Amino acid sequence: MTAQACRQSLTEQLLALARAHQDQYLSDLRELVSIDSGSYSPDGVNQVADWVQRRLRKLGFTVERIPCPFTGTHAAGDVVVGRKIGSLGAVDGGRKILLAGHMDTVFDDGTAAERPFRRHGGLAHGPGVSDDKGGLLAGLAALEILDAAGVDGYDELVLLATPDEEIGSPASRPIIERTAAGMHYGLGLECARENGDLVVARKGVADFRLTVTGKAAHAGIEPERGANAALAAAHLIVELQALNGHWDDVTVNVGVVRAGTRPNIVCAEAELRIEVRAATAAAVQRVDEAIRRAAAHPAVAGTSVTVEQLDLCPPMEDTAVSRRMFDAARQIADRFGVGIGAAATGGVGDANLIAGMGVPTLDGLGPVGGADHTADEWLDVSSVPERVALLAALVATLGTTGTP
Repeated sequence: MTAQACRQSLTEQLLALARAHQDQYLSDLRELVSIDSGSYSPDGVNQVADWVQRRLRKLGFTVERIPCPFTGTHAAGDVVVGRKIGSLGAVDGGRKILLAGHMDTVFDDGTAAERPFRRHGGLAHGPGVSDDKGGLLAGLAALEILDAAGVDGYDELVLLATPDEEIGSPASRPIIERTAAGMHYGLGLECARENGDLVVARKGVADFRLTVTGKAAHAGIEPERGANAALAAAHLIVELQALNGHWDDVTVNVGVVRAGTRPNIVCAEAELRIEVRAATAAAVQRVDEAIRRAAAHPAVAGTSVTVEQLDLCPPMEDTAVSRRMFDAARQIADRFGVGIGAAATGGVGDANLIAGMGVPTLDGLGPVGGADHTADEWLDVSSVPERVALLAALVATLGTTGTP
C-alpha cells in the first residue's frame, strides 16, 4: 500500500470512529456545560478539572494537577497537564505535540441552571458550549479515537487544560509557558471560526500606562504658575491615536483617561491607559518606541511623562511552519470533502503564550461554533465528527518527522 493510500485509510478509520463517538461526545458536552466554571469560580473550574483528569487517566495519560498561585485579586482553579509517551522517541523521528484548551467560561455561577444545555435543530446551546468546552472535549475525543485506532507514532502527547484563559491567564501563564517549552507543535482547541476556518495568527497585546506629571496652581489667581498635566495628556491622546494606520495589522487605543482633582486647580497629574495590538513582535516593538518618543516631548512646558509597560501577551505569528501545519490540516479536510480556510484574528488566547515560547502553533481546531460570550452561543453539532477526526489525523501526521 502506498503512503498516500495508508494516509487515506487511516483518515477514513478515524472519521468512522469519530462518527461512532458522536453520541458520547454530546452526552459529555451536556455534562460539562451543566457545570458553572467561570474564571472567578475555582470550585466549578476544578469540577471540570476532575472530569478531564479522569478521562486522561483512563487513556493511559499520567496527569499532574497544578494549583495556580494566588494573583492578589482572586483564586484560580487548577491546571491539568496530561502526558502520554508514544512509540517514537526523538531519535526515531517522533515529535512532541501539545494540545491546549481551557476549562473556564465568562459566565457567572447560576448561568448553567438559567440556560441549560439544549439542542435546537443542528445547533447545541449553553454557557461555554463553544468557548471552550466544545473544543476541549474535541481534544479529548481525538485522543480517544487515536487510542482506539492504535496510533502511537509520536514522541509525546500533552494535553493542557487551563483555568483562567478568559481573563488573560494571569495565574496559569507560567505553567503554560513551562509546559510549552520543548514542544515541537502546538494545537489550540478553541472552536473553529463560524465559517469553519482555522486560526493561523493571533495579534499580540501590550498594555501601557503613561503618567503625566505637571504642577498644581490656583486656576483663578495664578494659573501661569502651573503646568497642566491634563492638557499635556490631551495632546498625547491625539498623537497616539494618530499612530493607527501607520502600520498594517497594528491598532493603538487610549482606553482610559484620568486627570485632575478639582476644577479650580491646574491639573498636576494625569494617567493614560493604552492597549496596543499587533501581528508581530517587531510591530509591538515599533509601537513601543513610538509611544516613548511621544512621551519624551510633551506639548506642555513643565510637564513630564513616565511610560510603563504593564503587560505583554506575545503574538501568535503567521509563520512558514504554522502555514505548513495548516496545509497539512487542509489536505486532511479535503479527504473528508470539507473545505477550510486560514484566518487571522485580533483576539488573544493561550495559543499566543504557546507560540511566544517559539512553538509553531495552529488554533481553532475545535468544532464550528460562534456567538461566544453571549446568551446565543452555539456549536454546530454536525461539524463534530469531521473536526474530531481532523484533529486526530493531524496529530498522527505531525507525530513523525517530515510533515510539515
